[in-house]
Amino acid sequence: MSLKSKLIGAARQTGQVGVLWGDTLRHGFTRPYEFKALLHQMDELGVKSLPIVIVASFFVGMVMAIQVAYSEANFAGRAMLGIGVGAAITKEFGPLLTALLVGGRVSAGITSVIGSMRVTEQVDAIRLLGASPAKKLVFPRVFATMIMLPLLTALADIVGIAGGLVVALMDIKMTFITYYYQVVRAVTMMDFFGGILKALVFGFFVSLIGCHYGLRVEGGAEGVGQATTKSVVAASVCVMVVDYFMTKLLLIL
Repeated sequence: MSLKSKLIGAARQTGQVGVLWGDTLRHGFTRPYEFKALLHQMDELGVKSLPIVIVASFFVGMVMAIQVAYSEANFAGRAMLGIGVGAAITKEFGPLLTALLVGGRVSAGITSVIGSMRVTEQVDAIRLLGASPAKKLVFPRVFATMIMLPLLTALADIVGIAGGLVVALMDIKMTFITYYYQVVRAVTMMDFFGGILKALVFGFFVSLIGCHYGLRVEGGAEGVGQATTKSVVAASVCVMVVDYFMTKLLLIL
């Protein structure tokens, strides 16, 4: 496949995702509201992702603290451990790590579920009943992810900083008060809410991409597997690209 064909295909898929989002907005806020479906998806996509977020964030915080403390040739790394860990976790690693870990799980889950419904003609049955798949399937998943990913990111920030604290107390012999005041000094409200804003945008793209690939599944069970793989890859790449542009934007603001 030539580069031109790949670019045309990417542009076509981008347009299809945009149309899907337009349908979701048009139908999602009409009666009857999908509150039960939204709460169910918040549990499936958010609450059930808590273990992986807690474990990964804690150890990432510990690893980051070790890197900050021992990679410096002088004493500055150890003396400013809380500043380095706090700033890095809240600005970048908290939202990015959460988006990649949870986003991979979310996009894969969404694509596989909707894709299975597609190949078993349940999506067509929804249309035959006069309902919109965008309202029934896409709206609850997209908004549930946009609600839960920022909350998970806030938790990841706290747990990651706590992981750094463990290293500070056990390896560096830094006091809790010193570490605490370094973190408070380094992390501003703008840094914290900037990371939460990133998570909100990441959640939007990850979930919408998962829904798009799920609704486009063809070819039975094999097609579901292929679509799930493409969904995870596309969501991860999208998160990295969006992260760059949002970082630049937040620096300007």
